[in-house]
Amino acid sequence: MLKRLLRTDTGREVASRLLATFIRGLARTIRWQIINPEIADTIFRSEKPMIGAFWHNRIMLMTEIWNSDRPFAMLQSKHPDGRLIARTIEHLGIQDIVGSAGKGKGGAQALRGMLRALQSGTSVGVTPDGPRGPRMRASGGVIALARMSGAPIYPVTWNVSRRKVLRSWDRFILALPFARGVYIWGDPIHVPRDADEAQMEALRLELEKRLNQLCAEADAALGTDPIAPADPAPEAS
Repeated sequence: MLKRLLRTDTGREVASRLLATFIRGLARTIRWQIINPEIADTIFRSEKPMIGAFWHNRIMLMTEIWNSDRPFAMLQSKHPDGRLIARTIEHLGIQDIVGSAGKGKGGAQALRGMLRALQSGTSVGVTPDGPRGPRMRASGGVIALARMSGAPIYPVTWNVSRRKVLRSWDRFILALPFARGVYIWGDPIHVPRDADEAQMEALRLELEKRLNQLCAEADAALGTDPIAPADPAPEAS
């Protein structure tokens, strides 16, 4: 019954408002520290848009990291769960782009939407392993977006000292109140407009490595158990 309710517009609207209120209230109970604040300052002072990349399992409090009045949009899937998340982040002041970071029709739609947003001056956030994984393994969509738009990719993550890790495909992190928290920004990755397939693959692997390093650093900073990446997806023959 609950699933049927959440698939209706009214049900999603009520649930999204409740979730947004919960997330905003929860974030205010956490004592945050920003690691590498000089990178954040560079981003927030710049008038140029950027691409924020973070793993799907750390999406819960990612809206709280955007300390700027400039517009920001996040990619969400067409799946009913994605629509619920989309309405929630809209209530938190973040725009919604529909699509998937993977290949196929949804990926092409997402790419076009994010490219339009960046061209209009809106920064975008994307989960390179979403919406179905493999966990903490980057797809090439964000690299293609950076090449076409010229926008830099900034890897970013967060962690809290009190949390519950769910048994979902992504090992979703559910933050608990009254914790210590860290946000960590990584150095930007620039993708040349004339990058060939070999360069793009190298940069995809570099983004994956940096994101996993940031997550390991965030886990170590607060003494939480690390979450291991899933095995890479097999290459198509």
